[in-house]
Amino acid sequence: MIRSELVQRLVEENPDLTARDVEAIVSTFFDEISARLAADGRVELRGFGAFSTRARDARSGRNPRTGEVVAVSAKRVPYFKPGKEMRARLNV
Repeated sequence: MIRSELVQRLVEENPDLTARDVEAIVSTFFDEISARLAADGRVELRGFGAFSTRARDARSGRNPRTGEVVAVSAKRVPYFKPGKEMRARLNV
């Protein structure tokens, strides 16, 4: 499902809200999750899962086109851990 499909589904299920209102809600929701992760925080949605970040160390990589060794700097990457209810629904 892509973002526009999510917005459309929410509009269909909530006829009292306009598409513009739903788009604003979805944007705010994702913006807040992103902002919290950028501040090195954690976002937990009970029954769904938890978003956090993990640190990746600097390493040597390879350019796949040339085979040249390239230095890859340390960075933080997003991580998602599904909740117990999510895992139960997936493994029925």
